[in-house]
Amino acid sequence: MSPPAIAHSVLDTIGNTPVVQLKRIVPAGSADVFIKLESHNPTGCYKDRMARSMIEQAEQRGVLKHGMTVVEATAGSTGSSLAFVCAVKGYKFLVASSDAFATEKLRFMVALGATLSITHSPSGKVTPDLIPSMIKQAEEIGADPAYYYTNQFNNRDALIGYEGIGTELVEQFPTGIDAFCGAVGTAGMVTGVARVLRDSMPSARIVVLEPASAPLITQGRTGIHGVEGIAVGFVPPHLDLVPNHEARAIEEEEAREMCRRLAREEGLLVGTSSGLNVVAALQLAKELGPGKTVVTVAVDTGLKYLNGTLFE
Repeated sequence: MSPPAIAHSVLDTIGNTPVVQLKRIVPAGSADVFIKLESHNPTGCYKDRMARSMIEQAEQRGVLKHGMTVVEATAGSTGSSLAFVCAVKGYKFLVASSDAFATEKLRFMVALGATLSITHSPSGKVTPDLIPSMIKQAEEIGADPAYYYTNQFNNRDALIGYEGIGTELVEQFPTGIDAFCGAVGTAGMVTGVARVLRDSMPSARIVVLEPASAPLITQGRTGIHGVEGIAVGFVPPHLDLVPNHEARAIEEEEAREMCRRLAREEGLLVGTSSGLNVVAALQLAKELGPGKTVVTVAVDTGLKYLNGTLFE
């Protein structure tokens, strides 16, 4: 295996992530299950892809200029990725976030130069009104012409970055993919991948996922949950761009237990949303049976969640 070429910017190390086949956790008689390791991106998360595309597309349109401050509402992964891109490009970055999210993520953003505005969550959980209140704050700040609000939930520039995952999967699976699943927050990742797979593998099933305790897409009601970065309290606008998708609700405790199994049985340290992805992928693998291929993603690294209860 040849080493990667020299990168002239750390931004050029985003993407081209590996895929591994899961072995020990996949029951006999199931389809093959593969997971794309997005933790190999610079901040350890696939959000690096969309952060770069949102910033660079804004620069190309002339709506983001040096001297301006970027602002976003984020649970931390998008914020870490935007803080990373802003640090490389020399922009200040203001984050509307909450103490409901992992301390590691908040510290990561600060380490990269971000300024945080924290909304307190009395329960320590993601309530239906938490992220909308953070978004409102970011919108109000972004109305000042000295700021550029990236608006990740509605910004179609994010899809450009996420389409890279789909393009890579087409190359990595030349014989095709039978099902792809992923949990949704902004729904940008699933939408970006689906747009590519619909052209190259039109028969592939696209399955979007959410926690069973907050089944807005599957049942039309919100709820409280502890899976960071997904189930944001409203149906994400990007999801409208995914025709004929399926939706499933996954129990959060199953996802958390899957994280522990992935670490102990597959050597993969991932966060809860990735555990949720794998639970659904195994369901699909059982349904499809041998000879089929199911693919999902490891959203980020479990190193971001070691201070919490996930791996206790």
